[in-house]
Amino acid sequence: MPTAKSPAILASNMMKSYGPVEAVRGVSFSVAPGELFGLLGPNGSGKTTIVRLLTGQIRPSDGSSRVLGMDPAKDPVGVRSLVGIIPDQANPPSFLTCEEYLEFVAGIRKLGDVSGSITAWFDFLEFSGDRKVLCKDLSQGTRQKLMFAQAFLHKPAVAFIDEPLINLDPIIQEKIKAYMKDHVARGGTIFFCTHALEIAEQLCTRVAIIEKGRIIREGRVADMRKRREKLSAFFMRAVRGR
Repeated sequence: MPTAKSPAILASNMMKSYGPVEAVRGVSFSVAPGELFGLLGPNGSGKTTIVRLLTGQIRPSDGSSRVLGMDPAKDPVGVRSLVGIIPDQANPPSFLTCEEYLEFVAGIRKLGDVSGSITAWFDFLEFSGDRKVLCKDLSQGTRQKLMFAQAFLHKPAVAFIDEPLINLDPIIQEKIKAYMKDHVARGGTIFFCTHALEIAEQLCTRVAIIEKGRIIREGRVADMRKRREKLSAFFMRAVRGR
């Protein structure tokens, strides 16, 4: 586990190739505990690949990373046991109900009796009526609510979130944004992938911009505000040279 001064997430010259295609090309960055770090980029820029590398779902072609002091390439199960993950595609097991899926997640994570927490998540995200509904019959928005609940059920020190708000109505979006801010204020760390610049500007403490597998610029959102610069302008200058 990291100390107060060590990064929660660290990537060092991380690379991932699929044959001749270089999906991630020499990416290096660090994320401190208590940051809401945004990885921003166009579709196909490498955001999801980086999340999969950092959570041990795939191995790097070169370079290395650390999450909570552990190497996800060498101990992927250990990393995933500690972090929360909301993937870019919400696909909970089709044969379980929402309630059964959260109970399954709690069992895998050895959380003990979390029935109260599960009920609290149904109430907070306003989908108690879907508690007994099979996951295969859920709308995209409800699947996204369920994936958010499972990712934070164990109050992870680090959460990896890939486009969490796309299919949600404005009321639930505001609730989730408030929860993310509070999670970070309490010392948690969030690694947030998105191409929704307005949401990133509202939430992130720091951002990195990725294009064609390379990080081309980093910056603190507070510094942009001091310069009265919109994140969209910062982003466009980086990716289009403006």
